[in-house]
Amino acid sequence: MPAESVARPQLAYDELQAIQKELDKCMHCGGCMAVCPVYATNKTEADVARGKIAVAGAVLEGSLKLDDPEVVDMLFNCLVCKSCMQSCPTKVDFGRIMLALRAAIVREKGLPWLKKAIFSTLKHPELFDRGMKLGAALSGIAFRKVGENGIAPRSPFAFVGKAVDFDENRWLPALAPVPLRDRQPELVKIEKPVARAAFFTGCSMNYFYPETGEDLIQVLKENRVEVAIPKKQACCGIPVFVHGDLETIRELGRRNLDAMEATGAEYLITGCGSCGGAWQHEYKEIFATDPEYAKKAEYWAARTYDISAFLLDVIHYRKPTGKVEAVVTYHDSCHLKKTMKVSREPREILKDVPGVTYKEMANADACCGSGGSYVLTHFGTATDIAERKVNSVKDTGADTVATGCPACMMQIFDNLHRFGGEQKVRHYISILAESYRNEQSS
Repeated sequence: MPAESVARPQLAYDELQAIQKELDKCMHCGGCMAVCPVYATNKTEADVARGKIAVAGAVLEGSLKLDDPEVVDMLFNCLVCKSCMQSCPTKVDFGRIMLALRAAIVREKGLPWLKKAIFSTLKHPELFDRGMKLGAALSGIAFRKVGENGIAPRSPFAFVGKAVDFDENRWLPALAPVPLRDRQPELVKIEKPVARAAFFTGCSMNYFYPETGEDLIQVLKENRVEVAIPKKQACCGIPVFVHGDLETIRELGRRNLDAMEATGAEYLITGCGSCGGAWQHEYKEIFATDPEYAKKAEYWAARTYDISAFLLDVIHYRKPTGKVEAVVTYHDSCHLKKTMKVSREPREILKDVPGVTYKEMANADACCGSGGSYVLTHFGTATDIAERKVNSVKDTGADTVATGCPACMMQIFDNLHRFGGEQKVRHYISILAESYRNEQSS
C-alpha cells in the first residue's frame, strides 16, 4: 500500500471531534464528585468532570464557543490529577478530554502573551539553563532564607507580590547554584555493570533538588547500574502540554527522544511521575502520526520506569542495612500513581530501610493541590486542597513526609509551614540513599 494512503489515527489533541467517543462514555452518574479535589473545595458543578464533559459536548454541538472567557476559565480550573478517572465506572479518559479542549483553545485563540514568552524559552534549553543559573545567582536580592534550604520573598518584593499570592508567607525551594547535570558526567561508569540506564532528570530535580538527583544516582551505583545523563535533554514538556501548547511539547519531545537514543541505554529512569508519564504515555500519543518519532516514542515508553519500579521489579535491588531513624508517611503523587501506576513500590522501599517506622496517612492518594502550574494560577483553591493534605500528614504523627514528585515536595513544603506542620519533606529515594550511606559508618 502506498505510504500516502496509510490511514493514521485521528488524534484528539489535533482534532477536537476525536474526543466524542470519550464524551459518549459518560453516564453522568456524578461519581467523580466524590474524588475531585477542586469540587471538594468549591462545590460547584462546573468544577467537576461531569460538568466539564457537558460543556465539551456543547462546544462540539456549537452551542458554546471556545473563545468564551467563562468557558476558558472553567476548562483551566482543573488539576488534571486524573482522580476522577480512577473512580469512573465507564472509564472515561477525562485527562484526554481536558488536554484536547485546551489544545483546541490554543489553536483557536493562540497562547496568551505571557505563556508564549515563558514557553518559548523552554524550546531553547541553553537559554533556559542560563536563565535558571542567573536566577540562582541573583535570588538573594529578592528572597530570604527560610527553613531548611528554603527561600521566601523579601520586602519590597513580598509587598508587590502580595497581589498575586506571592508574599512573605510563600516558601519555595532555593534554586541550586550548580544544577544536577552540571555536577555529573554524562556517563557514570560502573565496573561490571548489570545494566545501563539513562536518567531523565526533569527540570525540578535538575534546578531545585540536585541533591535528590545525586541520591538517585548513588542508589543506582549501589546496585551496579551504569548511569547515562545526557546533557542535551530538555524539559519533558508536560507543563506546556497542560496549557494546550502542542507545538512546544512536540519540539521538546523530539529533542529528548534523540538525546536518549544516543546514550545506548537499556532503560530510562525517572524520579518524577509527570516526567515518567510523558515518556510512558504522552509521547506515544502526541507522536502517533509521526512516521519517524512514533517508533522512537513506542521504544522508550516500553523501557521507562520510575526508579522504585526499576529497583523492585527489574533489577531486584540490594536491600540496605544502614539505619535511618525516622517516622515516615508517604504521599502518592497523582501522576506517579494514576499515570505510571506506581504506588506499592515506594512504600516497599521505605519499609525496607532499617530504623524507618512507616505510618500510612488517610487519603494518601488525594491531590496536594500543586498540579504543576495550577498552584500559580489558582492559588486559593490549591492552598485549600493542600491544607487537607497537611492535616492528613500531621494526623499520622510522622516526622517525615516522603513522596515521589518534586512538584509535590514544593507544594507540601510550602503548606506545612503555612498550616503548622513541622515535618521534613523528602523524596523517598533520598531515604534509601541515606541508608546506603549509613552502612559504611555502622
